[in-house]
Amino acid sequence: MMAADMIDDLLPELVALRRDLHTHPELAFKEERTAGIVAAELHQLGLEVHEGIAGTGVVGTLRHGQGTRSIGLRADMDALPITEQSRLAHASRNAGVHHGCGHDGHTAMLLGAARQLARTRRFDGTVHFIFQPAEEGHGGARVMVEQGLFERFPCDAVYALHNWPDLPLGHAQTRVGPIMAAADRFDIVLRGRGGHAAQPHLTPDVLLAASQLVGQLNTIVARRIDPAESAVLSVTHVSGGASHNVLPAEVALTGTVRSFDPAAQDRIEGALRDAVAGIALAHGVEADVNYLRYYPATVNSEAEALLAIEAAASVGLQASLAARPAFTSEDFAFFLRERPGAYLWLGQGGECALHHPCYDFNDEALPLGVRWFCTVAERALAPTASEPTSK
Repeated sequence: MMAADMIDDLLPELVALRRDLHTHPELAFKEERTAGIVAAELHQLGLEVHEGIAGTGVVGTLRHGQGTRSIGLRADMDALPITEQSRLAHASRNAGVHHGCGHDGHTAMLLGAARQLARTRRFDGTVHFIFQPAEEGHGGARVMVEQGLFERFPCDAVYALHNWPDLPLGHAQTRVGPIMAAADRFDIVLRGRGGHAAQPHLTPDVLLAASQLVGQLNTIVARRIDPAESAVLSVTHVSGGASHNVLPAEVALTGTVRSFDPAAQDRIEGALRDAVAGIALAHGVEADVNYLRYYPATVNSEAEALLAIEAAASVGLQASLAARPAFTSEDFAFFLRERPGAYLWLGQGGECALHHPCYDFNDEALPLGVRWFCTVAERALAPTASEPTSK
């Protein structure tokens, strides 16, 4: 039986599994049902199974041959706090929770790869199948690293993929260097005394200060960052005031910064703090700034990125190097700060973007992801003259 046919015969079960996960989505660090299904599947395959890493994380280990090399293949498991609006038969049954980013598909693909590699064993070394919780803004990858992931499960390199609606089904892209942006969050509070709207001369106007601050913040990238670099700063929420005739005592602003270069991150944060301090001084208000760098940039190492794109081409995908990175972020970045590796965009097409309430993973992408994961493992752990594969 050909390898492709062997994967194809897994598809009905993988589709059913993926849709079951979609029907029962779970939020960050609450993926108990999902983790239980993953662990049971890995146990059934005869892998070494380790549970409870970062709470709900699961790692399955498959060894073959005499090779000392090892790699990690990662899938994320959590869903989003979104109310699903599709009319699918497998739509979410958990109110306010939706697999709107396709992590159900990623989990199913990596389980499919574990099944395939467990029966073909065309590699020499160790594969760690890493099922990670809490990718959606909660840093599950960081927690796994802090809890000793790579000390317990040594990896010479790590690989992951993400479905990508912007690419047609059957296409794949990655790139050397940054592929996803660092994500920062800022929260600013401006405080005055409050007072009557008819007597603005008697109290600092925090709403006016906030309005001018929003405009000033939106000049930072244009005037503080080299035009040859890429960065985005967006103010996404402003709140303050409750009555038409009262000047509020407090206004809060929230926003995000996306960038690829740590030096640009430093400049943007510094400029933001300077802008807040200047506005506060000019308007006679007090200001607090909380600036959180919650995800670093996702940066592919060269050899592993090239292996990832070659593996994609070898399984029949139309593979190419991405011309530019995306401004979305990904906590696989924490793994790539510790180990070489690569992150791939797997095309799935479709009308709905990621994080849309009507989004659904394209099941036709399942075999493509399984084949890519398997080929990455087989190429990264190909037998060498010094490490022959046992028979």
